[in-house]
Amino acid sequence: MTPRTIFDEDHELFRASVRRFFQAEVTPHVERWREQGCVDREIFAKAGEQGYLLMWAPEEYGGVGLDDMRYEQIIQEENFRHGDPGLCLSLHSRVVAPYIGHHGTDEQKRRWLPRAISGEAILAVAMSEPAAGSDLAGMQTRAELRGDHWVLRGSKTYISNGLLADLTVVAARTGESRYDMGLFLVESDRPGFSRGRKLKKLGLDAQDTAEMFFDDVAVPVANVLGDPRKGFRYLTQALAVERLQIAIGAISHAQVAFDLTLDFVKQRHAFGRPVGTFQSPRFRMARMRAELDALQSHVDHCVTLSNRGELSAEVASGAKMLATELEGKVIDDCLQLHGGAGYMEEYRISRMYRDARVTRIFGGTNEIMAEIIGRKLGLDGRKYASS
Repeated sequence: MTPRTIFDEDHELFRASVRRFFQAEVTPHVERWREQGCVDREIFAKAGEQGYLLMWAPEEYGGVGLDDMRYEQIIQEENFRHGDPGLCLSLHSRVVAPYIGHHGTDEQKRRWLPRAISGEAILAVAMSEPAAGSDLAGMQTRAELRGDHWVLRGSKTYISNGLLADLTVVAARTGESRYDMGLFLVESDRPGFSRGRKLKKLGLDAQDTAEMFFDDVAVPVANVLGDPRKGFRYLTQALAVERLQIAIGAISHAQVAFDLTLDFVKQRHAFGRPVGTFQSPRFRMARMRAELDALQSHVDHCVTLSNRGELSAEVASGAKMLATELEGKVIDDCLQLHGGAGYMEEYRISRMYRDARVTRIFGGTNEIMAEIIGRKLGLDGRKYASS
């Protein structure tokens, strides 16, 4: 494995601490979480006690004021190695909470950030709808202003942390334009808000993915994030970091699969010798190692760009697209190298194969990632769509 250069001694000390936490507080519970279909909400509180949630948040709200994504990158990497991808700490900390941090009023920050930092309040974001997945501008959920409150009506689906969430950032249309959109803070006990079924999925068994329904939910003006007509802009600005988080997770997942498989092909014998010593497995492992090293270096570079505030939408989209595609390819090859054992649920690689498939879909499908990159290249097909 090519040595990584973005971490210093403090980061490595932090990694050792995080690893011990996951081995003690997460690893023993993974099988039970996958069987019950969600993690225990107490794990968020335990992570909060260690200072692992919203590390970027200012000290005045109870955070550590450490706005260095490398620390949360380490948390992700150790979760994929010693925990489970169904534990969505990065979604809580780096995807949802920054909407409050960047666009919230002082009162909103005082009300919600301390509880999110401690793990008392679990966060979710509701964008996807049954008829509008990657097409944010096509959403149908609406919010109408009535005096001192907004009335929210519609439904959302595929919401991660959907059952556990205490507070959800809900995107809804607020005007006639496809891009007139607001972001609303909706508490789980607000009248008219309800959760649907826990959705059964191909993988990510420990992640509570759910539907949400908004039946004339009265949301006070004090719960609107920023300008109620600029929500689309807020969402698109945040998507670069969200897609980088997916890329970090994908390459971490693939690295773990490779390591598991390397141990397997060294120990498993066929025809009197280790499976990995045959040319085909040996060459396949060598190629995977080279591809993982190359893409890990790129993802690490994207983390550096993000820390500088220089991560562009197209670069983040490219990282997400390539990392998730490599994740799928590597884990498929690793399962193949496990032979019949790879198809058995008792082997971790079998579960990893199922878990990996969704990453090419969520956060915007990889086809949308390619579209974003293509438009930046000046290859925009929209003006020819009607011809």
